[in-house]
Amino acid sequence: MMKTMRSSGLLRYQNRWGAVFVLPALLFFSVFNFFPILNALYTSLFQKKVLSLDPPEFIGLENYRYLLASSSFWNSLRATMVFTLGTFIPLLIVSLLLAVLISQRRFGRKFLQIAYYSPAVLSSVVAAAIWLLIFDPRGLANQWVNYIMRTPGVDHNWFSNAVMVQIAAMLVYFWKYVGYFVIIFIAGIAGIPTAMYEAARIDGATSWQCFWRITLPLLKPTVALVSIMSMLQCLKTFSTQYLFVQSGAPQAPINVITMNIYNTGIRDHRIGRASAMSIILFIIMLFFTWLQFKSMKTDEVTY
Repeated sequence: MMKTMRSSGLLRYQNRWGAVFVLPALLFFSVFNFFPILNALYTSLFQKKVLSLDPPEFIGLENYRYLLASSSFWNSLRATMVFTLGTFIPLLIVSLLLAVLISQRRFGRKFLQIAYYSPAVLSSVVAAAIWLLIFDPRGLANQWVNYIMRTPGVDHNWFSNAVMVQIAAMLVYFWKYVGYFVIIFIAGIAGIPTAMYEAARIDGATSWQCFWRITLPLLKPTVALVSIMSMLQCLKTFSTQYLFVQSGAPQAPINVITMNIYNTGIRDHRIGRASAMSIILFIIMLFFTWLQFKSMKTDEVTY
């Protein structure tokens, strides 16, 4: 009895100090994450201009009704979904395959990891600026495509064609983030015991069978993590599209929701309408995150 009371007292003592150490992080997260979300939700119910001295006018859900009837908003939603699907799926597949290939190498593994990861340390603005030079009519993009397609001297109109400018934005994001997710997959692969592969090879399994029967099932938690991270990163894209438009590219094909929010709130000073778009984007991100958790639900992997 005395031992049980002592144990429960120690547990309460540990819980109390655990709460004390966690509290600063919770406060920081609440101030810089929860409060902006709640403030955006509150602001979305008002008609408010940034530079106006007039008090904001409460209009309820009018901002949301306007957005649902706005062709510009639906175009932004379409542009965001096209960009997300066109970038998220190749990011997930290619980063997984590269991680498997790099993990199987005996030499040069560290060099390849550094080489693939190096674009991730660049800011999105710098990455977009680099690719602006590549997509120049005299740049490397036209030279590579013309060499592959054997069409010398052809300008593929990366910044004047609606389809090409979408592909250009996808290429920039893919180049920047593929190495980041490769490193995460390599860390997940490193956690799989090599004894499993050795036993499979003794039984006559090929490399392809090892990938489908061992690597992929045991990487399911890592795949779920990368899938959610890459999807959220694509939904939040902004700087690449913004710099492309500032450089003369057509806005409509790459007018993603975040850029529409920026233009509405900063350029047009309609902060209430921009806040409503932010809340809609937040709900979309929550929905797709929940959907991926639901579809990739798995038990904890143990070996």
